[in-house]
Amino acid sequence: MLRNRELRQLALLSAALALVAGSLGFALQPAAGLLALGTAAAFAGLFWAYTAARYRRIAEISLEIDRVLHGAEDLVIGSSEEGELSILEHEVNKMTLRIREQNDALRREKAHLADSLADIAHQLRTPLTSANLILSLLKNDPSEAERRALLRDAQGAFAQMDWLLNALLKLSRLDAGIVSFQRVPVEVAELLQTALRPFLIPLELHDIHLTMDVPLGVQILGDQAWLAEALGNVLKNCVEKAGEHGALHIACQDTLLYTQLTLHDSGQGISPEDLPFLFERFYRGKDAGATGYGIGLALSKTILTRQGATITAKNHPQGGALFLIRFPKDP
Repeated sequence: MLRNRELRQLALLSAALALVAGSLGFALQPAAGLLALGTAAAFAGLFWAYTAARYRRIAEISLEIDRVLHGAEDLVIGSSEEGELSILEHEVNKMTLRIREQNDALRREKAHLADSLADIAHQLRTPLTSANLILSLLKNDPSEAERRALLRDAQGAFAQMDWLLNALLKLSRLDAGIVSFQRVPVEVAELLQTALRPFLIPLELHDIHLTMDVPLGVQILGDQAWLAEALGNVLKNCVEKAGEHGALHIACQDTLLYTQLTLHDSGQGISPEDLPFLFERFYRGKDAGATGYGIGLALSKTILTRQGATITAKNHPQGGALFLIRFPKDP
C-alpha cells in the first residue's frame, strides 16, 4: 500500500498531526496526551485494516481482469456491498461482457470471411476452368466457325469473372463503410429506365414481354447510381427466371407514407425453403443445378437498406416471384 504516493503523504500527515496532538496533550496533562496518542493509533489501525481490505479486493478484481485479457471466458467477481468497489465491479462486468460480445463477433466474422473466401475461390474456378479449356482448344487450330464460337465462350467466361469481381469489390466497399451515398431526389421512371437498359437485348432475344405501370413525376430520395445497381441485380434475377416467352411486370405505388416498386416475373417462383435465405450472401438455393453466385440479391439488399429502403420477396398467387422494394418518405 505504501507504494501509493498519496497514502504515504496521508500517513506522514496523520503521524505529524498525532504527534502535535500528543505533545499538546502531554503539555496540558499526561492522561490527555496518552488519550490523544491512543485515539490516533486506533484510527490509524482501523484505517490501515480498511485500506488493506480494499486493496486486496482491488487486487482480486485486477487478477480477474488479467484472466479475461488472457482468454478466460468467465469473470469471477463476487458482489460487494453498495459503494465505490461495487460500482467498479459493475463497470468491469459490463466491460467484460462487451469484450466477450466483440470477441464472439470477431470469431463469427473470421469464420464468415473464411467461408466467403472459399466460396469466391470456388466460384472463380468455374469460369477460369472454362477459359483454360477454351484456350487449349484454340491451340488445336480449329476451323473459323469453331474459333469464333470458342472466342465467344471465352468472352463470356471472362465477363462472368469481371462481374463477380466487381460485385465482390462493391460488397467489400459497402462492408468497410467507405461508400458515401447521395440523398437527392430521383425520378422513379428514369431510374427504372437506367436499370433496364442492360436487359433490353436479353428481353428481346428471349421474347420476354415487359409491362410497366409507373406514373411520371414520382420521386424518391437516394443515390441514383447505386439504386440503379440494386434494381439491376433484381431485374437480372427476374429476367433469368422468366424464361423463354415469359413476362415481366413492373409497377410503382406512391402513397403518403412510402413509394413501393413491385417486380413480378412469370417464372416458377421461389422455393419455400429458399425464401428465408434469398438475400443472404453466397446463398444459391437448395437446387443443385442453381445458377448464379448468390451475390446479386445480397448486394441489392445491402445497397437498399443502407439508403433506408427495404426489399422483400415472395411468390405471387398467380405464379412467379414477386419482389417488393419500399422507400419510406421522410416525415
